[in-house]
Amino acid sequence: MTPDYDVIIVGSGPAGTSAAYPLVQAGLKVLMLDAASEARSPEVPKGNYLDNRAHQSNQWEWMIGRSFHALNNMDAVSPKLKTPTHEQTFNSFNEANGLLTENFISVGSLATGGLSNAWGCGVARFPAKDFAGLGIDYSDFEKSYSVVAQRIGISGSTPDDLSEYFGVDEWAQAPIAMDRLHDRLLAKYNQLPSSSRLPEFRMGRSRVAALSVNMGDRKACDLSGNCLWGCHNNALYSAEQEIPRLNLYPGFQHVSGVLIDSIRKDTSGWTVLSTHSEKKFSATRLLLAAGTITSTKLALGCLQHPDPVPLQASPTAAFLLWLPRMLGTPRTQTLGLGQLSFSLDLRPGTTAFGSTFSTTGLPMTEFVSRTPLSKRYSIELMANLLSSCVVGNVFLPGTLSDHTATMTSDGMLKIRGSEHPDTGMLMKKTETLLRKAYWKLGAVLMPMSFTVGKPGADIHYSATLPMTATPQPGTTNRVGEVTGLAGLHIVDGAVLPKLSEKSHTLTIMANADRIARAIVCEMQSVS
Repeated sequence: MTPDYDVIIVGSGPAGTSAAYPLVQAGLKVLMLDAASEARSPEVPKGNYLDNRAHQSNQWEWMIGRSFHALNNMDAVSPKLKTPTHEQTFNSFNEANGLLTENFISVGSLATGGLSNAWGCGVARFPAKDFAGLGIDYSDFEKSYSVVAQRIGISGSTPDDLSEYFGVDEWAQAPIAMDRLHDRLLAKYNQLPSSSRLPEFRMGRSRVAALSVNMGDRKACDLSGNCLWGCHNNALYSAEQEIPRLNLYPGFQHVSGVLIDSIRKDTSGWTVLSTHSEKKFSATRLLLAAGTITSTKLALGCLQHPDPVPLQASPTAAFLLWLPRMLGTPRTQTLGLGQLSFSLDLRPGTTAFGSTFSTTGLPMTEFVSRTPLSKRYSIELMANLLSSCVVGNVFLPGTLSDHTATMTSDGMLKIRGSEHPDTGMLMKKTETLLRKAYWKLGAVLMPMSFTVGKPGADIHYSATLPMTATPQPGTTNRVGEVTGLAGLHIVDGAVLPKLSEKSHTLTIMANADRIARAIVCEMQSVS
């Protein structure tokens, strides 16, 4: 029986859409499936955040939600999970995918565009050494990095101490303007002689998948401050923006509302099944791009692999910085993404990475609930202090995690979180070094504000079925093909050999593009 399609892609996020382009450009017949429902979240706010908060009568719709989404999710680990405009991005992921967790926070998306609807837009290139020994020509990666970066639009290019660390400036637009607090931090950093700086600490502009110059039908960032809620200019990249462009190719078809819960190999290729929608589709090749957790579950289920596989996630923490000299600074419209970033050498071979953000555009509840004072005094303190504060995050490499994912006998995926023995010590060292580094820049790391996240809170999941030069059960080869399942390729974070502290989405997209190009070459050579 002839398959319906040349290739089926499960998932419409950054990995899935990046893999789709080389396939459809080669003339292949491609079906992309996702589980997005027809329900829609509230529209993103127009205008700027401060004006809306002061004057808009219906702001409760996107601040709280008609179903009281924000109030019902007050304990969520990230403000993104509380935002009504992103309700459909995160809704029902664990339940729909049959996930069990122990000491681990599992977050994913069934929406068209996946988690890129609500990501921090951080981008970076992984160096060649991160793929050493895999039999991959790094020039193929560089070509894919270039293609993807220029397609999605990134900004932040400037000569600074993080230019080489990020490795993306050759494809990036100019930086988006910063607020006065970040301008001051960077000026102080640049004024300090090298001998006076903390040697472990380097700072520079954040590189983000957001436009500083118009690109096609997307408009440049207008500093509205609505980044958390959604960008009315589409300046922030989302994979959902790719679907209309992919639809222009005659061989491409996108179908939503199909939750794939099993896959199977037969003599003619691959069949994907959705018991929820009672649908099935077949193709010669199958690409899993549903996110690390979902792709892992589908692959392990098909393999009938009962043993645990390692899962990497980045230990993460958040902190608040106060700039005393900026006390009384009026709140102004500004970018809600990372404005400055840093790298921090913790020990040979281990580096931390993080960014700092404006507090404008973040609900005060995010800060009031984390102070050791009563609500009344916390509100008074933050009302006077926040305009002179920036908030930061920090990530450690995913190799500092001991999490596992296991298929249970009843078809569930159980994720067990476990902290690496060195993580606690390295987090304490991170806090100490950041306190010293920012003190030299005139900023105070607020006491008790450095808060270590729970396992999985970073939402950077990877390396469950890593690429390897010597494939064995529970791994993939250099093109993401699952060992023992010919024609089944994984193109998302599950196949990264390791998770860096850097933002990893651009690398996932570049790898998906690289794998898809290799698949095209192989299919064309066979035909």
